[in-house]
Amino acid sequence: MLPRAAPRLPGGRGAVMVAAMFTPLIVIPARYGSTRLPGKPLHPIAGMMMIERVWRLAKAVRGVDEVMVATDDVRIKDAVEKFGGKAVMTPEDCPNGTMRCLAAIEAMGVNPSHVMNMQGDAPVTPPWVVQAIVDGMRDDPEADIVTPAVVLEGAALQKFMDEKKVTPTSGTTVVCDLNGRALYFSKAVIPYPRGEARVLRHIGLYGYRTDALRKLGELPETPLEKTEKLEQLRALENRMPIKVVEVDYRGRNHASVDSPEDVARVEEILAAQGELV
Repeated sequence: MLPRAAPRLPGGRGAVMVAAMFTPLIVIPARYGSTRLPGKPLHPIAGMMMIERVWRLAKAVRGVDEVMVATDDVRIKDAVEKFGGKAVMTPEDCPNGTMRCLAAIEAMGVNPSHVMNMQGDAPVTPPWVVQAIVDGMRDDPEADIVTPAVVLEGAALQKFMDEKKVTPTSGTTVVCDLNGRALYFSKAVIPYPRGEARVLRHIGLYGYRTDALRKLGELPETPLEKTEKLEQLRALENRMPIKVVEVDYRGRNHASVDSPEDVARVEEILAAQGELV
């Protein structure tokens, strides 16, 4: 069971951690509004609501104390509770999924050791990718943030670079130090690939130490974050350590849903590659 949040100390910057034990919480942000697909979390994907699919993926991860949907609409909350999940209401004006995760734990009044932000519009995210983040949070307690990346080499790297020529802002890469801590994230291909290159493509999933998540909620936007339009650079510019875990999708396709066309694509993936759970 997650520890309840400790009271805020006068003049303090956040809630005091009440337990040193590993008590991770997965939060799935699920906003109702979507320009191209209104009510997106409730949209059926191969006969099952997208939010239920993501919730089932999260529930397959070991060592997690709780899975919670954070939403701004009572229709989503009701739907989640109907299929047996838990949901919490958060403000409609949360600027992004990270801040909705923070709003969720504040609304719940709990103080987990770590919070994992799992994308509510990515219904084919392999559970073992999420598991790698949870394991990374447990194994590296000094990391403020844990996030995954996949290795691109050979034909996969060439394909990525060809895609960059068409859509330069698609895909993010990351470079790390010798201990797997992120040095920089960029929309450019880094390091510059010469000869037999090895590039890490970043996957936009994050696990946070809860005190680090609260700190991020207080920090203003930073210069490099504004330039690259990458929110994780706010953490790096404030010297918050980010652990990068290398993951393997094992031949599975990654896809998110933003439009009716994306729904069809995800259904094709499921038909060809099978269910994940």
